[in-house]
Amino acid sequence: MEEKNGRVYKSTGSFYIVRDETGKKWHCRIRGKFKTDSEISSTNPIAVGDQVGFIADTESNDEDYGVITTIASRENYLVRSSPHNKHQKHIVAANIDQAILITTIKSPRTSFGFIDRFLVTAEAYHIPAIIIFNKSDQLKGKSLEEWILKKSIYESIGYTTLTLSDIKEEGIESLKKILKGKTSLFSGHSGVGKSTLINCCIPGQNLRVQEVSDWSGKGQHTTTFAEMIDLPFGGRIIDTPGVKEFGIVDISPQELSHYFPEMRSRIQACKFNNCIHVNEPDCAVKAAVEQNEISIVRYESYIGILESL
Repeated sequence: MEEKNGRVYKSTGSFYIVRDETGKKWHCRIRGKFKTDSEISSTNPIAVGDQVGFIADTESNDEDYGVITTIASRENYLVRSSPHNKHQKHIVAANIDQAILITTIKSPRTSFGFIDRFLVTAEAYHIPAIIIFNKSDQLKGKSLEEWILKKSIYESIGYTTLTLSDIKEEGIESLKKILKGKTSLFSGHSGVGKSTLINCCIPGQNLRVQEVSDWSGKGQHTTTFAEMIDLPFGGRIIDTPGVKEFGIVDISPQELSHYFPEMRSRIQACKFNNCIHVNEPDCAVKAAVEQNEISIVRYESYIGILESL
């Protein structure tokens, strides 16, 4: 039976939507032994973005049903701890050009800790990260001050940021330029406006959008499964479910600081090779914090992540 090649566009855990080289969509499953033969120790052996080989499903009467038989080597992938078991890995997506974190200053608030966990994971898997500050129409008073602080901190250490308003559709053209021709992962809390931004970029997409709860200030989940969406101007977005926490996996305390760019450049100057920048003497990272060369907020995030490891 002839094997076809395709890319995984959607994963529900039980079946996968795969597009073959002609653009046709197939509903695919995997055979039980595929999971045990795989070397991937994660809750999902196949992720959105994976290149796979598949054959027609002879057990189905439907002509567009298939069985995935092989998975190609990944250029990269992004992993977080499983939402159902923090001790297990969950592959968020594979073969990504850039990871885009959608944040908001309020309604809901995206904390420094959440942003930094996302950035650390992107750094660990060598995926360029971009921070989007959405809902710029809400930036007043303390919210404006927090946005100025966050923007200055992350841009000073080399991250690209973009500020826009999904409601007023301000900054959408700048977002399209960032997305054009690339496979971009969209992540963030529920309610930050991922679906609205995608609808702005793709007229007629009509992804379901829900309002942020007035009493809790938190968003409602609108995306249930990761899904890849083609952009009309070239490129793809991988839309992911809103996450409350971004759990870090497979990073040791000794290597964590390597994924903070402003710390990475100073590690060699520490007295001890295995310095974790907490209580050790002659620590170049702590000295930089004391001299305001490293943001105290970022250092506090580092300590928080270190303790969780």
